[in-house]
Amino acid sequence: MSDTSKTYKVKANDFVFSFTQAEIDAADFFRKSPDEFNLIRDNRSVNARLLDADITGKKIKLELDGESFEMEVKDELDQMLDSMGFSTATTKHVKEIKAPMPGLVLSIAVTEGQAVKEGDRILILEAMKMENSIMIQNDAVIKRIAVTAGQAVDKNQVLVELE
Repeated sequence: MSDTSKTYKVKANDFVFSFTQAEIDAADFFRKSPDEFNLIRDNRSVNARLLDADITGKKIKLELDGESFEMEVKDELDQMLDSMGFSTATTKHVKEIKAPMPGLVLSIAVTEGQAVKEGDRILILEAMKMENSIMIQNDAVIKRIAVTAGQAVDKNQVLVELE
């Protein structure tokens, strides 16, 4: 049983709104496929497709009726930390991107010397028959690409070095 008074804050592109668990529970969700959904609420139907997800950063990219939205979801703890001047997403400078799991590098989306922004895709890693987009967590410049497309990698192996 969920706490129906729990409040979530969502930033979608430049819009910020909030909703409660009770409002989520009142909506009618239908999963059409692993990444396609239909939402019916207040006699309105909306089709949604999940384009990308960073669960640890609580960020998703959705296409709603043909329009793309980058969304960040904050629960009550995240909101409290923000109000206290803290953030769950720290702003430390990362020097390298490592493989989160063993897998096969399918493609590399960056080049050495390229400037990248937080949330940009670095590469696609196939693991356990699933394609995983490896995203950058902060703005950086690609110093060195340590792998090639088609290469098998181990967990924690350096994939890309950053400046």
